[in-house]
Amino acid sequence: MVNFDLARDGTLSHYSVPMARHLNFCSLAFHALIGGVIWAMAFHLPAALKLPALFTDNMVLQRDQPDFVWGWDDPGTSVEVAIAGQTKTSKADASGKWSVQLDALKASSAPLTMSVKGSSAVEIRNILVGEVWMCSGQSNMAFPLGDADNAELEVAGMKHSGIRLITVPNLGTQEPQKDFTGAWAVCTPETAKDFSAIGLYYGRYLHEILGVPVGLICNAWGGSYIEAWLPRPVLEHDPHFAEIMEQVVKAEGRATSPKSIARYEQQVADWEKEAAEAEKQNLPRPKHPRDPRDFMPGNQRVGNIYNGVLFPTIGYGIKGVIWYQGEANTADAKVYELMFPLLIKQWRKDWNRDELPFYWVQLPNHGARTTELVDGLWPALRDAQTKATKLPHTGQAVTVDIGDGNSLHPKNKLDVAARLARWALAKDYGMDMPCRSPLPIEVTLKAEGKIALRFDSVGRGLVTRQSDSVTGFALCGADKKWHWAHGDIVDYNLVEVSSEAVPKPIAIRYCWTDNPECNLFTREGLPATPFRTDDFELVLPEKPAPAPPPPAASNGAAPAPAPK
Repeated sequence: MVNFDLARDGTLSHYSVPMARHLNFCSLAFHALIGGVIWAMAFHLPAALKLPALFTDNMVLQRDQPDFVWGWDDPGTSVEVAIAGQTKTSKADASGKWSVQLDALKASSAPLTMSVKGSSAVEIRNILVGEVWMCSGQSNMAFPLGDADNAELEVAGMKHSGIRLITVPNLGTQEPQKDFTGAWAVCTPETAKDFSAIGLYYGRYLHEILGVPVGLICNAWGGSYIEAWLPRPVLEHDPHFAEIMEQVVKAEGRATSPKSIARYEQQVADWEKEAAEAEKQNLPRPKHPRDPRDFMPGNQRVGNIYNGVLFPTIGYGIKGVIWYQGEANTADAKVYELMFPLLIKQWRKDWNRDELPFYWVQLPNHGARTTELVDGLWPALRDAQTKATKLPHTGQAVTVDIGDGNSLHPKNKLDVAARLARWALAKDYGMDMPCRSPLPIEVTLKAEGKIALRFDSVGRGLVTRQSDSVTGFALCGADKKWHWAHGDIVDYNLVEVSSEAVPKPIAIRYCWTDNPECNLFTREGLPATPFRTDDFELVLPEKPAPAPPPPAASNGAAPAPAPK
């Protein structure tokens, strides 16, 4: 195991690794003495200078901010880092860790070389300086370009030497990892095919519009729970999550108990017999039993992904984060409402940047389209995501119109990335373009039983698609029974909604089903944000929506006000 801590500057403060080594000798008797000498010498030979996987050929450094470079060497060794005319020095501490802080560099498409000298010397070549973004979440972020819409065309066109890619492999552990296996690669059809489609489209927009290099770090994990992306101590010390932590401890006990393991082994033995019989009869093989121990390194266990996937990247210079996750947590929107803002704050604390941009994809439409108005898991989770926009320097890409009712993995990743890119271009790069989906800022009950909604962020105005009237609204009266309603755009930012079944409405909802039929957009093509004005206790289904399997890979908006 590897044990280490992260210093405030994003570097490692101490670590330890086991010293066990296995030597394979043709003749153990003949080589016993030699083996002993080699083993003894291992404690005296200087360790080679080592840098994390993030510092390899083809990397991108974040422009216009100081960037940390770190690594390891023999304790007490002086280390010198030189790049672009600047030289920084450090000394490996007692644990072997060293770090330097580079002065801010301007964007550069001209390849640079970084030399690092300590007990040995390393040169990192073909370095660019530009914008670096973290691409995190679950399977829809990991979803590869090679599986997206128009994959053949899009993959063939990914010839961008100014875009660089690196993927952090999935590793679930309770022990923070200092490094991972990987390396930066130039964006080519070969390297792009298996990389995040959303990440690539997002990076391509930035690269072509800003005219600077772009680095993309993909560390998504399909089906991952949000609690796995947070450090365990944070949840353990927060009373809001006491019940979750109690469940986690119980799950850990079940996963490792001799009784559970014995039961699993018996299930496997039974399965082998059933599978053999099915093969004889040319029938489908039964599903293999699940090993209870899979929970321990899995993507649901609190802290696992934070330690194994995120931690090795903390401190590397990035501009911001794009995030697509939530499907796995639809069982409890109330918890997500608390945990998602906590994650954003924690990551900002880790990078020591309170204003770290964080943009995410709201859950799309999914499942069977129905005319029944009942509380659903997906609209409740969407609402929890919208509430996180109250945090500064955040933004939400609404995608309730471009999902896939039949698949958890919509293939249209281009439009998703475009809506994320609007946030960055408008908020971080100073471009004048709409980025936020409309949301009511004023809700008024009119005398004739209509509810008037005045929206913000409407760009050049609200429009409908495929119908003159607005679909997707529902009203309720004092009986709290919901009925579909009719909506009309009466001004560029004003919609009036009414229903003959609800002469005296007290609340209104929009897009409040798993797969809603809705058609309110801005002229720029941004869909209105799903919302509700009520605070009724939601009656949600007992069974959670299925979590997606791993793939083959003023900002804030408060909830809409109640009618006046």
